[in-house]
Amino acid sequence: MLFELENKIVSTEIFSRKFVCDLKACKGACCIEGDGGAPLEIDEIENIQTNLETIKKYMRPEGIQTVETNGIHYKDADGDAVTTLINNKECAFVFFDENNSAKCSIEHAFKKGDIDFNKPLSCHLYPIRIKKFNDYSAINFESWDICKPACSCGEQLNIPVYKFLKEPLIRAFGEDFFFELTEIEKEFK
Repeated sequence: MLFELENKIVSTEIFSRKFVCDLKACKGACCIEGDGGAPLEIDEIENIQTNLETIKKYMRPEGIQTVETNGIHYKDADGDAVTTLINNKECAFVFFDENNSAKCSIEHAFKKGDIDFNKPLSCHLYPIRIKKFNDYSAINFESWDICKPACSCGEQLNIPVYKFLKEPLIRAFGEDFFFELTEIEKEFK
């Protein structure tokens, strides 16, 4: 089912599906698998480019080499800007922590206070995907096998996708939008 909120068409799966990232289980697979890089907005490209030297402190050598050779983004098959990939696989901005989990060097630099913007919104919002059209945006839940542990964890904790993604939803659309989602969820139940 779908509903309209402001100029957005929203799937009710963001209420019915449960989700809490389980990094111990998936090891950040969404950063290293898939068929393309992470979608980027124009301002994100500018922010990354401006702060690249700072972000590089947290990148792996192969990520730095890839970005220096190919740039920070490329156009995918749909003509959208996405993060550059290392060997057409993992995001160039990935590094691995002591548990061998994929992490984002952009987000890490943000959390350290080195830059004033977080990882790409498309990553922050995942598993919600936004598709922009002329007059509206579509907000959908994207189901991917690598996120089965997150769905199981969300089920156990009974946390809907949209509540798990409160921070990035507010980042994307504002507090009023999130408040409206909470009101609509009450009606949906």
